[in-house]
Amino acid sequence: MRTAYSVETVRAAERALMARLPEGALMQRAAAGLAAACAELLGRVYGSRVVLLVGSGDNGGDALYAGARLARRGAGVTAVLLSPERAHAGGLAALRRAGGAVAANSAATAEELVERADLVVDGIVGIGGKGGLRPGAAALAEAAELSRAAVVAVDLPSGVEAGTGEVLGAAVRADLTVTFGTYKPGLLVDPAREYAGVVRLVDIGLELPGEGELEALQHADVARLLPVPGAESDKYRRGVVGIAAGSARYPGAAVLAVSGALRGGAGAVRYVGPAGDAVIARFPETLVSDRGPAKAGRVQAWVTGPGAGEDAATVAEVLGTDVPVLLDADGLRLADRDTVRGRTAPTLMTPHAGEAAALLGVRREEVEGRRLAAARELAAVYRATVLLKGSTTLVADAGGGAVRVNPTGTSWLATAGSGDVLSGLAGSLLAAGLRALDAGSTAAYLHGLAGRFAAQGAPAGAHEVSEQIPEAWRDVRY
Repeated sequence: MRTAYSVETVRAAERALMARLPEGALMQRAAAGLAAACAELLGRVYGSRVVLLVGSGDNGGDALYAGARLARRGAGVTAVLLSPERAHAGGLAALRRAGGAVAANSAATAEELVERADLVVDGIVGIGGKGGLRPGAAALAEAAELSRAAVVAVDLPSGVEAGTGEVLGAAVRADLTVTFGTYKPGLLVDPAREYAGVVRLVDIGLELPGEGELEALQHADVARLLPVPGAESDKYRRGVVGIAAGSARYPGAAVLAVSGALRGGAGAVRYVGPAGDAVIARFPETLVSDRGPAKAGRVQAWVTGPGAGEDAATVAEVLGTDVPVLLDADGLRLADRDTVRGRTAPTLMTPHAGEAAALLGVRREEVEGRRLAAARELAAVYRATVLLKGSTTLVADAGGGAVRVNPTGTSWLATAGSGDVLSGLAGSLLAAGLRALDAGSTAAYLHGLAGRFAAQGAPAGAHEVSEQIPEAWRDVRY
């Protein structure tokens, strides 16, 4: 599992480690890892042109010491000092001893150097940076983006918010970010994540607590969570999920939700709603009822909302049950907030940014710009687990704690009906007994993989995504 920690936690761990190490040793560890990553990216260090964008903090020192290592290997290294009087003295001296140069303090000279570079190292601002880059640094960031040079960010791209993933102004767009000690939330959450490029973690010996701000599941984590039937399993022990979805206008939503549930490993699926004929035609193993959720038969979890239209009565009936409930699409709009807050069984809400914005009473752009805060706020307001869909899907638990961020998402999932498939998949995991946080994050992980597999070589729709869920399951387990 990849774990990201808050800025305060990282700084405390760095202070504790520096107190035990010789002066400057921690920075040398970081610089060594940074230089190695830069050399690997360059391929051929000797004769390459490297430009360091050096700010006044420790990130600038890391860049200078790494530049000195590259200069000793034959690279032509030039440092652009954004605050010459505050540049790291030891790093600057090391660069000069290694044969590196310092550029004249001229914006035109600096931008020309960046345009001709093979590699640009962004050491402008560290994890404490707030509010985007200042004009001079912003001009250099733009020049780096427009150049042919590879851009490497030191710890995180300058201008992004380390703790939240927000981007509140101009920021560096990196091809590679070399981060030290641990991941920072801004490296895993959009919009900041898209500025980071590939992220490489360098271990510098930090001692960190068990739980962080963010967690990103990996294959091994998901494999441990996936429910696997035992010798004595039957369809009821594997989990029966109820799907109360679809309408005369949107029967396809019911079909897609059922497909996600069946391919997600449910022992059985009970469908309630007006799209029974469409569901049976596609999935004859589905148990269809037209008597409402209360009389549909035993289930271990319900999914309600996809394609529901204005059927508030069914949504309310499902929320009145004592089993886990997944709320999606129209169900999010139709659900009474106080009813959701008062439930004793788990509730998993799965909004996209627009739906989350409507529930919070804010603009969609606000949710997209501060995804981590929005997911946490929505979970707190509704006392529910919230899966906020998007470019980086987040799962925030009702009880707080680390937020799960999904690393497998793909833009190919931005297609009609994809969310309905995800709802059914997550519902099947709820019915199998996974807690809401695990069901949501595991479903998002498998859904992302399925989207990637479905889109290999050609665009794919929600139906093709659902068909790839078993392949995603197999990829994780084997």
